[in-house]
Order: sequence, then C-alpha cells, then structure tokens
Amino acid sequence: MSDFRARPLAGGFSLRNVLLFLSLLGPGIITANVDNDAGGIATYSLAGAHFGYSLLWLLLPTTAALVVIQEMCARMGAVTGKGLSDLIRESFGLKVTFYVMIALFLTNLGNTVSEFAGIAAGMELFGVSRFISVPLAAVAVWLLIVKGTYRLVEKIFLVACLVYVAYPVAAFLAGPDWSAVGRGLVLPETSVTPESLTMIVGLVGTTIAPWMQFYQQASVVEKGITRENYAFCRLDVIVGCVMAVAVAFFIVVACAATIHRQGLNIETAADAALALKPLVGEYASFLFAFGLCNASLFAACVLPLSTSYYICEGMGWELGVDKDFREAPQFFWLFTLSIVLGAGAILLPGAPLILVMYLSQVVNGMVLPFILVFMLLLVNDRRLMGEAVNGPVFNAVAWITVAVMIALTLLLTLDTISPGFLARWF
Repeated sequence: MSDFRARPLAGGFSLRNVLLFLSLLGPGIITANVDNDAGGIATYSLAGAHFGYSLLWLLLPTTAALVVIQEMCARMGAVTGKGLSDLIRESFGLKVTFYVMIALFLTNLGNTVSEFAGIAAGMELFGVSRFISVPLAAVAVWLLIVKGTYRLVEKIFLVACLVYVAYPVAAFLAGPDWSAVGRGLVLPETSVTPESLTMIVGLVGTTIAPWMQFYQQASVVEKGITRENYAFCRLDVIVGCVMAVAVAFFIVVACAATIHRQGLNIETAADAALALKPLVGEYASFLFAFGLCNASLFAACVLPLSTSYYICEGMGWELGVDKDFREAPQFFWLFTLSIVLGAGAILLPGAPLILVMYLSQVVNGMVLPFILVFMLLLVNDRRLMGEAVNGPVFNAVAWITVAVMIALTLLLTLDTISPGFLARWF
C-alpha cells in the first residue's frame, strides 16, 4: 500500500499549484504560530536569558515533533471530514469524550486568562492601563469571531502571523555572536541540572499543547480541505511549524545576546522587553513589546475558539464561525463565556491568577498524553483512514515522538504538583 503522506504535488511547481496552495493556506500556519503566545514567549525569553545559546539545539527535534503531531491531525481532518472530538466520541464513547472535554475546557480557560494577562502586561509597557486594554481587547475578539466570517477571520489571523517578524528584527538589532549561535544550534552543551531539565521540559511542553490538535483538525474540516488537495495542506502544516519554531529561535537569540550576556534576571516576557531598552535601544524593546501584544491578542482569539470547536464537536452540537447564534448557540455561548471569564479574571483585584495558571498547567500535562495516544490509535485505524494510515517509518517516528512527549510532560506535571521533584532526582 502506498504511503499517502509521500505523494508529490500533482503538476509540480507551477503557477496553478502556487495559487491553489495560497487558497488553502491557513490552518497549519495559524495553529502553529498561535502557540507562540504569552506563555510561549515568556518561556523562550527565560531560556535565552538564563541559559544563553546552550538550549538552541533543542529546537531542531522540537520542530520534527511538532510537524509529526500536526501533520497527523491535518491528515485525519482531510480524510475523514471530521474533527478530533468527533472521532474520539465515535471510537471511544461519549463518557470518555465528556471527561476529556471537561479537562480541556479547564486548561484552555487557564490559558485564556494568561493571554489576557499578556495583553495587560504588553499594553502597560506602552502606558495603557489594563482596565482599558483588556475590556477593549475582549470586545474586539468577541466581535471578530461572532460577527465575522471564517474567511475574514482566517485572513486577520494570517496577518497576525506576519507580525512575528518583529522578533527576528529584534534579534538582529541585539547583535548576537552568530558563530556561538551556530554552535548552540548543533552542539548540545547543557549540563543536566534541575533548572536546565525543567527548562527543557518547559520548552518542549510549550510547543505542543492539546488545544492545537483539536483546532488544527477543526480548521481543516471547516475550510473544506479533502484528501484530493491534502498535499497542499501538508505543506501549510510544515511551513507553519517551521515558522513557529523560527520565531522561538529568534526570541532565544535576542535574550541570550543581551540579557544573558549582561547577567540580568527576568521573570516574564514584559521584563525581557524592558531589559532590552537600555541594552540595544528602544526600537528592539518596542518590537519585543509589540510582538507580545500581538501574540497575546492573537491567542486570545484562537484559544476560546478552539474550546468551542472541540466541545461542540464532542457533544455533537452545531459549530462554525460562518454560523450565527441562532444556528450554533452552544458554539458562540461557549466562546463568549471563555472571553468573559478570561478577561474578567485579569480585572478582579486579588484574583488568584497564579493558581489558575498553575492548575491549567497541571491539567494540560495530564491530558496531553491521552490526546496523543488517542490520535495515534485513530490515525492507524484503517476503517477510518484507509490507505492514509501512517506508513511504517512515519509510525515509528510518531510513536517515539509521543513517548518522549509523554515522558517530558509527566516530568513537568510531577514537578508542578510536587515542587522540587526534579531536584531530588537530577
């Protein structure tokens, strides 16, 4: 049986194929780049600031892992015409699906809170109070999704992806030692300490999150991508994953070349933007802060949207950005609820934001291994996928990727539940 994934683009590189690719562009690039959200930018900033270039090598296998996972989701969506929640419900039953949906709702809600926290922190760098920026952002996000069409929303999301160019520019303004960057990228130099292992787990964990698989597959289905034009969708996935990790690379480089070299201590992405100003000038600082605001607002749109997608799929309710409140009430009420709770938490004085983010990280760590196993069981089911099941080589790579992801995620979860766990063992 031929390997479905390996089929080349019919007609090769031609104007027709280029135009067709551009028309199908979106799900892969948007999903991968949204993961460079407030939490992701903070993680990459801390990696560069605390460890310099020594963790850059990790980005290469991480890129491969991201491509493997996201490609399987896109393929399942194109072949079956169904979202991941749909397939889980049909194959594993409503009870399993219900508990998975509850866990995903809680972790995505915590992540949504962190995105609005990123908006607040980013805009405060420009002198705008969170009591202005957060409500305005929440209203803008709500209007875009509820009143917009899928085509309009996708175009705006793609423009938001382009804004990530701020980070490569900031990295070049920082004037890094490119020979040292090259060594860090190909030569692992990190000593195994609790701190470095925690950061490694965090870097990998922030790159692949459960919501990504559900949103990717739902987007492929809603866009109407089928097995006939899947090769273009697969290219979209690969381009998106490479773009997302490239952004992470430049964030690490920018902070390593400046903050790490000066021996400064930071705790958040906003701290990184402030620290860059006296070191390399206000332009780099502005770009870093602007990138944080864009990433947070971008993710504040997509994360609640992904929540609506996977819960409505799992429960068998109507869904889709092209519908309205009358056609898909559960879809839009879930989206509205996520926005209200996420933005409202930032405005409550004394709200336990750290606890919310902590719990979402724990739930995320517990859910991710199950989602990855569900995916691999589904993508290898010939009744669902036919000849589009994983080939033997790709299957081996996928299972190894999943095993490593499960091990790293469990380590992070254990250290989160029991602080100091890694220190006791490494």
